[in-house]
Amino acid sequence: MRIVVTNCNTTQEMTEEIVRGARAAAGPGTAVAGLTPGWGPESAEGWLDSYLSAAAVLDALRSYDGPPYDAVVLAGFGEHGREGVRELVDVPVVDITEAAAHLACLLGRRYGVVTTLERSRGQIEDSLETAGVARNCVAVAGTGLGVLDLAGDPGRTEAAFLAAAERVRDAGAEVLVLGCAGMTGLQRAVGEKLGVPVVDGVGAAVKLAESLVTLGLTTSRAGSYPKPLVKRRVWGAAPGRP
Repeated sequence: MRIVVTNCNTTQEMTEEIVRGARAAAGPGTAVAGLTPGWGPESAEGWLDSYLSAAAVLDALRSYDGPPYDAVVLAGFGEHGREGVRELVDVPVVDITEAAAHLACLLGRRYGVVTTLERSRGQIEDSLETAGVARNCVAVAGTGLGVLDLAGDPGRTEAAFLAAAERVRDAGAEVLVLGCAGMTGLQRAVGEKLGVPVVDGVGAAVKLAESLVTLGLTTSRAGSYPKPLVKRRVWGAAPGRP
């Protein structure tokens, strides 16, 4: 089995970190390959970045010329694009946001999300609503750290996560969700300190993707996700544009 994990930004170092987390979760016989968009934002933080990254990820998958893959994992927490990818490809597509939330709902009645900047809350809340798992989410809290700040100082990242996680737990969360693919691996460091389960979306998405492939299931074409209409489309970033 081969799973392609797409980063939602152009930072190759983050792709590599995400792939390490995905491979740690994958079972024997599952190969994981990372895919970094060729254009778009260096980090996705806010509505503009999210829409740009969605188009860039779709473009990267459309033009993918590597070995065949059996599933796609979208490693952008709260980012747009998953519905479009489900129209585009003929394999299961698992988004880390809904994967983490679904698993969290199996572990407790209420869950909360700890993410990067507060400005990402709206996107995450909308993504959870669309996925049908928002009613179980008691809070989405930011750490105050940008996406590219997460790896620079692990001690600071852990402290900021714990502070935000305590607020979410105090709001009634029985399970915590890592609200950024760049937080992958943090669950091992903070789980015992918090006293509640901590779900990493990358690992959750990989295991769900493996399950769908093993069961022979993929996206339904009846209704919401038919193949895209055949028409002329111009792809990619306009030359010279920021």
